[in-house]
Amino acid sequence: MASTDYQQILKSIKEKDIKPFYFLSGTEPYFIDLICDYIENSVLDESEKAFNQTIVYGKDVKWDELVESLKRFPMMAEKQVIILKEAQSIQKLTDKLMPYLEHIVDSTVFVVCYKYKVTTAKKFISKAQSKGVYYVSKPMYENQIPEWIHNYLARKGFKITQKASMLLTEYLGSNLSTVANELHKLTIALDKGTEINTNHIEENVGISKDYNIFELQDSIAARDVQKLNRIVNYYGDNPKNHPLVLTIISLYGFYARLMSFHYLIHKSQDEAMKQIGMSFYAAKNLVRAAQQIGPGRCYNALKLLREYDQKSKGINNTSTSDGSLLKELAFKLTH
Repeated sequence: MASTDYQQILKSIKEKDIKPFYFLSGTEPYFIDLICDYIENSVLDESEKAFNQTIVYGKDVKWDELVESLKRFPMMAEKQVIILKEAQSIQKLTDKLMPYLEHIVDSTVFVVCYKYKVTTAKKFISKAQSKGVYYVSKPMYENQIPEWIHNYLARKGFKITQKASMLLTEYLGSNLSTVANELHKLTIALDKGTEINTNHIEENVGISKDYNIFELQDSIAARDVQKLNRIVNYYGDNPKNHPLVLTIISLYGFYARLMSFHYLIHKSQDEAMKQIGMSFYAAKNLVRAAQQIGPGRCYNALKLLREYDQKSKGINNTSTSDGSLLKELAFKLTH
C-alpha cells in the first residue's frame, strides 16, 4: 500500500489491519515518529513486549542478526514487532531488504524508519507496496501549518483562534515536532473545550501577544509610531528572543508578499490565498496592509531590508548594536 496520509495508516492499525512491513520514509520526521510510536505502543500488549518487541538502530545493527530476528516466530503472542530506526545510516538498505521481502514472515511486524531521504528504487517501492505500507512523509509549507494546528487541537478537544495559530506558526515555523510539543503543553495546561487565544499562548508558550512580528508589521503599515517604538524597544531589550536577523527575514517576507499581491490581476483575499499560498487569516491581514502600503513603499522597504541585513552581519557596520539598527530601520520604513 502506498500512502501519504498518516491518519489512514494510524486508522488501519487501530482497526487491527496490521501489515507485516512498514517502510516510513521522507523529509518530515514528525509523521515517521508518529506512526512508529503508535505501532510501538499499540500492536502488542505490555505483557507481550518483553519477548516480542525489539528496537534497533541503523548505525549499530548487524544485518545477519537482524534478518534472523525477523524470521523468528513470536513467543506466546500472535505477532512480534521489530523496529529499525535511523535506517538511513545503512548503506544499500533497499538491496538488503529485497531478499527478506521475497520471503516475508507474516507474524513479524517490521517497521523501517528511513528519515530525511526518500529512496527512488522503483523495484523496491513496488515490492514494499505489495507486502505492506510504503509511506513518504512530506514537509508542510508554512501556510499549511495554521490549519494543521487547528486539526491537531480539534482531535484533542480544543479550538484555537486564527490569530493564535498564526502567532504560533510565525514563531515556531514549520518544524512539526516543535509545534506539536508546544501544542501538547497547551492541552495539558488548559481545560478541554477551551478556545486557545493569544493570552493562552503568552502565558503557556512565552510568545508575547503584544510584542510580536504581526504587531510590528501592523504598526509599520499603519505608521503607528508610538506602538512601533514600544515594540522596537522591547525587541532591543530582548535580543535573544528576537534576533535582528530573524526580524529582518520576517519583514522581508512580509514586504515580498505585499509586492506579489500588488502584481496580482485580481487583488482579493481569495487570490492572495491561492496565488501567494497564504492562510485565510494571513491573506486577510495582507489585503489590509496593501491598502496602506503601495508598490513604491514596498520596493523601498525591500531595499532597506537588504541594506540592514548586511549591517546586521557586520558589513558596513562596525559598532552599531542590533537594537539601534532596528530603531533606524523602523524609522526609515515609516518615513
